[in-house]
Order: sequence, then C-alpha cells, then structure tokens
Amino acid sequence: MILPIYTYGQPVLRKVAEDITPDYPGLKDLIQNMFETMQHADGVGLAAPQVGLPIRVVTIDLDVLSDDYPEFKGFLHAYINPHILETDGEEVSMEEGCLSLPGIHESVKRKDRIHVTYLDENMQEHDGWVTGYLARVMQHEFDHLEGTMFIDHLSSLRKQMIKGKLNGLLKGKARCSYKVKAVGK
Repeated sequence: MILPIYTYGQPVLRKVAEDITPDYPGLKDLIQNMFETMQHADGVGLAAPQVGLPIRVVTIDLDVLSDDYPEFKGFLHAYINPHILETDGEEVSMEEGCLSLPGIHESVKRKDRIHVTYLDENMQEHDGWVTGYLARVMQHEFDHLEGTMFIDHLSSLRKQMIKGKLNGLLKGKARCSYKVKAVGK
C-alpha cells in the first residue's frame, strides 16, 4: 500500500523517533508499504517519520542505481532501530534531495565512513562500519530518526536562499508526482 509522505512542517519530522520491539504490530507490512511508497516516489530511502510514524525504521533501495553502480544490484534493505555510533573519514560534498522536501536539492557535506548498529528485517543484530554512497544515504535517512533534515546541514546563506520554497511547502504547495500529507491537510 502506498502511504502519503509527510512534507516539511509536519511535527513528526522534528521528533526523535523511538526504538521499537521485535513484536511491533504490523512491522512486516509497514516495511513492505515503505518500500512500495519509496519506489513509487522514485526515492532511494525512506524513514518511518516520513510516513507519520515516530519510530526507528528505515528502508533503502539502491538497486535503482545498479546500472551505474553494479555493487548495488538487488540492494533493498530495512533497518530497524538504527543508530550511528561514530562518523569518520573524509568530508564529502554531494547534492541531496528528500521526498519530504519536494523540489529542493542542495549540496551537503557528510563524512564518508560511519559506524552503525541496527537490526535487519529478521531481527538479526548488525554492528559495523559503512563507507561511500551507502554511508551518505544512511546518514540522510537516520537523520530523520533524530528529527533532523538535510536542510539543517546547510549554511545560513543557503537556508535563506531556499526560504521561499520552504514557506511554499508550509502552505501546502508541494509539486511532486506522489501523494503527500502537507501541514494542515
């Protein structure tokens, strides 16, 4: 089932999400719905707060990039209760966008190596270092679980330059091809 994506201004996007227990009701269906929603919106990642739930669940699909990056062939993963323990490495700048901020794309600096812990869909624990593009996507998505959005990493000048677009989103003016839940709607 395709879920509406909550856009900038929705309070859930600014809450710190909570860890869940393995018996969280409907978790398998939620994960499946998040994958379907993300793919319908042409995204590579989706965090539960973006569909209105303040819980620590993220889906990432990098298979869509496999033509250019063969190492991502078949890469569809869910992350339950993920946490970034440490960041390391080189700071790399790359343009990012977000399904909750349709029409906004900005260059963001992020470390290229992170130490993460999480549970997979089978509730198996993982603890390790992640590098490169996946580390960037994880940082972007896991930020949502901390109530942070990629625009929070921008300089005050860049924030000022996109203020009009952000105000438009606050007024419910989201131009995108997927279903959204804007503020006040």
